[in-house]
Amino acid sequence: MGKKFFSFEILLLLAVFTIATCGLVYELVAGTLASYLLGDSVKQFSFIIGVYLFSMGIGSYFSKFIKRNLLNTFVEIELLVGLIGGLSSAVLFVLFESVDYFQFVLYLLVFTTGCLVGLEIPLLMNILKDRVRFRDLVSNVFTFDYIGALLASILFPLVLVPQLGIIRTSLFFGLINISIALVLCFALKNELRRVTFLKTRAILCFAILVAVFIFSDDILSYSEGKLYGENIIYTHSTPYQRIVLTHNKSDYRLYLNNNLQFSSADEYRYHEALVHPVMAAAKRVENVLVMGGGDGLAVREILKYPEVKTITLVDLDEGMTNLFKTNTILTGFNKNALNNPKVTVINSDAYVWAKQQRKQYDVVVIDFPDPSNYSLGKLYSLSFYRALQHILSPDALVVIQTTSPYFAPKSFWCINQTLAQVLPKTDAYHVYVPSFGEWGYTIAANNITADFNKPLRHAAENLRFYDYNFKSLNGFTKDMRASQVEVNRLDNQILVRYFDEEWGKL
Repeated sequence: MGKKFFSFEILLLLAVFTIATCGLVYELVAGTLASYLLGDSVKQFSFIIGVYLFSMGIGSYFSKFIKRNLLNTFVEIELLVGLIGGLSSAVLFVLFESVDYFQFVLYLLVFTTGCLVGLEIPLLMNILKDRVRFRDLVSNVFTFDYIGALLASILFPLVLVPQLGIIRTSLFFGLINISIALVLCFALKNELRRVTFLKTRAILCFAILVAVFIFSDDILSYSEGKLYGENIIYTHSTPYQRIVLTHNKSDYRLYLNNNLQFSSADEYRYHEALVHPVMAAAKRVENVLVMGGGDGLAVREILKYPEVKTITLVDLDEGMTNLFKTNTILTGFNKNALNNPKVTVINSDAYVWAKQQRKQYDVVVIDFPDPSNYSLGKLYSLSFYRALQHILSPDALVVIQTTSPYFAPKSFWCINQTLAQVLPKTDAYHVYVPSFGEWGYTIAANNITADFNKPLRHAAENLRFYDYNFKSLNGFTKDMRASQVEVNRLDNQILVRYFDEEWGKL
């Protein structure tokens, strides 16, 4: 009898481990998907976590009203968690462009999953309370619960999303939930009521998830086709972002996490304006640093100067840089720049890398994504610019893409003023890029005697847009100016709030 109870206990503790792992994965899937589709990852993850934990509390509260058939109820809840949690990402992808109440559906699914998971742990403790000493019961249940949560949090970014993608990750863990229910049905058949009915439901749920798993690529293609409204020719998920390449007539467009990165029809305006004013005004351009810009398009422009000896590209996402090294369509855009012998690609966090680096650079081109969340906002902070300053040569010049001065003037001038706290001379300019509208840049020098208006060199190859007349890009109308903006410090991240406030109105 003792051996039977030992096996019973181990089986249910294994279920606790599975519940914790699967439950956290569903939470992470919802947060990742919300960030991908709605933007602002910090806010989305914060709301998702808050709603999930709250709903778990609600589920735990209502568990006290379940007094009969506890084991049957537990298995039924396990089936519901597997089915709802497993299908959640596929449902959300399909509904995003189809309904106006997408966020309601998102939080309803999170709330429902959280309530069901919250029901399970108290139910298990009630099932085991007469079989296991209370002290051992509590410690064992919570030990397995926390170990499962740790495993999910490690596997999700490192293995699950890169290898399975968001939809298949939730389906895979839904299948695990259903599998646990099936194991319980067979292993505890003498403890369960209406066990044949439970087995039939479990097999049906398992079959549904398997069918959706098989067609998950078709579901994703359908939803992304509706989302972008263009012919999708390439998709790839990295640990950091979802990469989508579309083609419409003669225009190729690259999207990162649903945000347009560039259009092949007009990216030359953006990248020529980013690179050539700073390269033309720099006293030396032998050693150039590019931060961000994993597409290699800024590097392509820098390579037009024969004086350049080395280019160091620091970009976090190895999946992104490898794509632009190997994809024949994309290497056509960047002229195979990332495979040039002058170029060294380093896949690292730019903030950490800059603090550890000792080599000095003549020109620094910073092409980070917009500061839409705090992880990106730190790359526009006073702390980051101070770390950057110690790797600048005495006459070095820096240029930074600084979002739109028309749509987000507070954000634009916040970046400008933050950099001005570190480097002695700064200026700002903007260009019109049809895919984005008015787009802005901040240029700065480590030496106050630098003259941005006086080009010291010209590109060897023809440029399609920039004519080396910096003054023509240097004027700002009243609706592109902002007063009384704060400096973006690491501990306040005011820039992210400006950005969210300004772009959120559009």
